[in-house]
Amino acid sequence: MTAPRVLRGLVTRVPAADPTEAVARLAERFRFETDCADVASDLAHGVEGFVIVDARSPEKFAAGHLPGAVNLPTRTISEATTAGLDRSLVYVTYCDGPHCNGSTRSALRLAELGFRVKEMIGGFHFWTIDGHPVE
Repeated sequence: MTAPRVLRGLVTRVPAADPTEAVARLAERFRFETDCADVASDLAHGVEGFVIVDARSPEKFAAGHLPGAVNLPTRTISEATTAGLDRSLVYVTYCDGPHCNGSTRSALRLAELGFRVKEMIGGFHFWTIDGHPVE
């Protein structure tokens, strides 16, 4: 008698992490990122404690941006351009979308300057696809 053949697929080829490890790893991601739905919900409910940073060019910002966002293009972030910012707040960066790393670069630069940061995954592209308000 032959043993039944067990097919191994791409999903299970590498074993999943044990639940304790998964909780630690997945929770860690939320320390660094948020998404459009969470930002939209907090804005709609008047939640305070964070500032939205549009890392795109002034031209793109003028064409449309998240409500209340401040325009701080990635290449302009410096001690001088951030001198008036409140360091007790969390700065949520975004750029055009998944094809752009401007939000990552901006978050990195702000963190290097001592700010607490998160990156909004999906950027302006997903924000508009999801139908959230734009100024």
